[in-house]
Amino acid sequence: MSETESAAQAAAESSSQRVVTAIWEMQGRKHLRTIDPRSRQGREILNLYTTADHHDEGQTSAGETV
Repeated sequence: MSETESAAQAAAESSSQRVVTAIWEMQGRKHLRTIDPRSRQGREILNLYTTADHHDEGQTSAGETV
């Protein structure tokens, strides 16, 4: 891995904001297609992911307070 790739990866990991550049549809280890996250289908997929992610966090904190 080059220094540029290492620096870009470190910057991406340290950033609090996640950036999705592509969504890969896979079947096992086979790449079927790439979906643009800005497309209608890409936004729907990302909305499902972020909704599930926030929902899981809410359940954890509610379970801790009981």
